[in-house]
Amino acid sequence: MNCVLHCIFLNRKVYKCILVEYSMLTQMNFKYRIYPSKTQIIRLNKTISDCCFIYNKLLEAKVNAYKTDKTSLSKFDLDKFTKDFDFHVHSQVKQNISKRINDAFNHFFRRVKEKKGKVGFPRFKNINRYKSITFPQSGFKFVSDKRLFVSKIGNIPIILDRVPKGKLKTFTIKKTALGWFAIFSCSDVPIKKIDVPDNSVGIDVGIESFAVLSNGEVIENPKFLVNSEKKLAKFQRRLSRKKKGSANRIKAKFKVARLHQRIFNQRNDFLHKTSFNLIKQFKIISVEKLTIKNMIKNHLLAKSINDASWGCFVQMLSYKVERTSGQLIKVNPKNTSRTCSKCGNIQDMPLANREFYCLKCGFVCHRDLNASININTAGLAEINACEHYVRPLETKAVWMKQEL
Repeated sequence: MNCVLHCIFLNRKVYKCILVEYSMLTQMNFKYRIYPSKTQIIRLNKTISDCCFIYNKLLEAKVNAYKTDKTSLSKFDLDKFTKDFDFHVHSQVKQNISKRINDAFNHFFRRVKEKKGKVGFPRFKNINRYKSITFPQSGFKFVSDKRLFVSKIGNIPIILDRVPKGKLKTFTIKKTALGWFAIFSCSDVPIKKIDVPDNSVGIDVGIESFAVLSNGEVIENPKFLVNSEKKLAKFQRRLSRKKKGSANRIKAKFKVARLHQRIFNQRNDFLHKTSFNLIKQFKIISVEKLTIKNMIKNHLLAKSINDASWGCFVQMLSYKVERTSGQLIKVNPKNTSRTCSKCGNIQDMPLANREFYCLKCGFVCHRDLNASININTAGLAEINACEHYVRPLETKAVWMKQEL
């Protein structure tokens, strides 16, 4: 059994020392609330404003070089340009700006290669859309368990409710409507492996019920946004009546943002708990490969689909299933609701019909349960199909070559 001795050093003293049993290492982010003073808030806002200005200037230089000479400025070329800006900003933060531009252009070239819709150059940033600064390597350290030193900013109070694990790689300060947050990106974080019985399940997500499993279990849809709509509408009406630029408008705007954040936190907590409970019970999980971007074009269902957040749920399953050495299979959603899970007969099935009745064999069940059984069957069939095309061992391949 592998073990790691994990220590956090604060002010040259061991703050916490834990012996952790692990079977795998991964990368994780740790988010904490910080409370900068009024002077520090002014410095942070000035730093973000300067970074936004540098971002736009570097982006302009890269776009002009590509349009005129058909040359692409590398990240190192952009790093040299950052020296020309004499701002009170840490050098590592300025170099991270060139990394953001380089990543934006990599995504731009990927979209051009995929030829999906209209593709344009990365956009220039407005000060309202640029809300974070990143220290890639240095410029920050823990002074104590309640204070965080940030270069060019000062000692900022921090709520260290849990100790960050692994190796600290980057540090980001993010500005939100609710306040300021510190985000630490850590690598080599030890994660304990979970032993799960070797079984499978198919999941059919929906709006009436959040999910129906192939074993008959139904997960109800909490509908956090719908349940908070009346309160949200009341806060938004109060906000619309406030005079622009007044202190009362700022307070009303904060209440609206806090309610939106509460809805987000409720949904996120529900998705994390649900996905974790599923990976503890099942080794092989099959879901539909849905194109949610096309589904939300239906204005009658868009709000309910976004409130359910199916894409985030599948994403959570995809990385959590690694802890069990299991598999997440995405199957083709074609005819999963129209096919009989007992005899395989395909028939018309309008969305209004919630009961599936097979005209061939007489099988009757809920349409979502029937779909989840078909999804589980398709996932297992995909795994069995892949087993027939396993790459031969290296020793066998060499022996065949010598025989020829």
